[in-house]
Amino acid sequence: MKKYLKLLRVEQWVKNLFVFVPLFFSGNITNVDLLVKSIFAFVIFSLAASVVYILNDYNDIEADRKHPEKRRRPLASGAISKAKAIGILIGLVITDIVLVFFTQLYFHELLWKFAIIIGFYVVMNLAYTFRLKHVPIIDIFIIAIGFVLRVLAGGYITGISISQWAILLTFVLALVLAIGKRRGELINAQVSGKTRKALDGYNVQFADIALSISITLAIVCYLMFTLSPEVQERFHERVFYTVIFVVFALLRYLQQTLVYNRTESPTKIVYRDRYIQVTLLLWVAAFLIQIYFKK
Repeated sequence: MKKYLKLLRVEQWVKNLFVFVPLFFSGNITNVDLLVKSIFAFVIFSLAASVVYILNDYNDIEADRKHPEKRRRPLASGAISKAKAIGILIGLVITDIVLVFFTQLYFHELLWKFAIIIGFYVVMNLAYTFRLKHVPIIDIFIIAIGFVLRVLAGGYITGISISQWAILLTFVLALVLAIGKRRGELINAQVSGKTRKALDGYNVQFADIALSISITLAIVCYLMFTLSPEVQERFHERVFYTVIFVVFALLRYLQQTLVYNRTESPTKIVYRDRYIQVTLLLWVAAFLIQIYFKK
């Protein structure tokens, strides 16, 4: 079972929690109907993401076998055969399509915008897998757009509108993660002496500058988000002070990357770093107080 979970990259499903962003920030997390819709969105998006991961691993088998870490992936290591992986992929596609139709029937709604977002996400990542991941800058932009699509999916399935600042903030934060991942790959390439086409057009100095710029933009976007009239009205003026948690978490991530030279993916850093985890929990708690205990 472990190898199949690894093939689906279940640990990466944490990224799909972004579909809950509209529900959380609208103050409707206790609305059972909207919560169930968001859960459906999470499951559907997670299965779609796993389809993309399998296709990516299938396409990169030979390259992954030469990589010190990626060679342990189920397809690269031979733990799962190509034929079985394709069978699982087809099963996931069918399951996802059935779930989209079931969700529409269950809620008696036409969720065509949500379905378009899922379809666009898969098509965009197909282009990324077979071509665009080798085009510098465009590759990290596609990763960032993927996170924006997650937020939009959560908004469309629940009917909750999303502010422009929230969309921009999501994009910039995702850009931070994408650049951090590329930087880690560059450091590993320097150590092992092996590189790959996806890193063409990048070097560590460029990654450091781009990462610093993106983090600065993320802080500015979050600051503007908390100061926007609709957010101040929906929550409370005190929501501004949650900027402290965001700045600390981003600076901690920057420290882990630039000072301690952590080369693992940003997701793994978040999983392992207690400071970032505690800060995120405090940020969530602060927002919950602002939303549900406004008075």
